[in-house]
Amino acid sequence: MEPSKQELLEAKGWKIGTVSDFLDLTPEETILVEIKLALSKSLKERRQKMMTQSELAGKIGTSETRIAKAENSDASVSLELLIRSILATGATPKDIGQIISDVG
Repeated sequence: MEPSKQELLEAKGWKIGTVSDFLDLTPEETILVEIKLALSKSLKERRQKMMTQSELAGKIGTSETRIAKAENSDASVSLELLIRSILATGATPKDIGQIISDVG
């Protein structure tokens, strides 16, 4: 944000900060959110190249709705579902480790 715009907003009573500040997240919680976002993004990219959401859902025994939620970073989706889904697209544990290590 441009410094002049930030000064103007602050002068009008607005508080400028990060999402982590707003949600009062710890550094660990912030990293976990970033990891889930990266896994979701990777899942969507990999799945779109190979199969439909319905096909992936059938492959891992879940619903198409859960796959859609996983790809859209829904907070209700577990890390386990994200990882199982990515593995079902042919990713290796090393691939998943790379996704995680690229965070931050």
